[in-house]
Amino acid sequence: MSTATPNSGHLLLALAATLSLALAGCREGTGAELPLPDAERVEAAYVYPGGLEARISGNVAEVRITQSPDQLRRGGRLWAKVGPYILLFTDGTFQLFEDYPGLAGVRVVTQIPDGTEVARATLAHDALTGVQWRRALNITGRARRDGTERVTLLEDLVEWGEDHAEFEYNPRYMRR
Repeated sequence: MSTATPNSGHLLLALAATLSLALAGCREGTGAELPLPDAERVEAAYVYPGGLEARISGNVAEVRITQSPDQLRRGGRLWAKVGPYILLFTDGTFQLFEDYPGLAGVRVVTQIPDGTEVARATLAHDALTGVQWRRALNITGRARRDGTERVTLLEDLVEWGEDHAEFEYNPRYMRR
């Protein structure tokens, strides 16, 4: 025997309609995927005189650059550490984040010509505010322009990178 009242059918119908609208609203917020750049667009974002390759891994852009073994011999641990940050904190990365809100991060990996990894750093999309981006671009610009003569500028860039990005260095290059 049913204990439903005459109005319980209307109540169930109203509940079903409300649930349907709520679920439709959830689908609208997550249904459209945010666009990601392709590897060619990522490569085009950077200017680097050595070898540079890019790929998309999930929603992270990975850029691999080849660092000169001579540079690493002369510059030692500092040049091994600074390698990823020279490219990571640039207008190219900033613009990729601006143009592709679905891009969760950019990872720069430095390697020597034989493919041995030297260092890597990953910057999350939301890791820097607008003011911090201006500061990062300033630090990187000064390090690129004057870092060979003023090593402290390279040290400043490494410190900034370590404070704002996830990083990993090959221990082989940290001994010097």
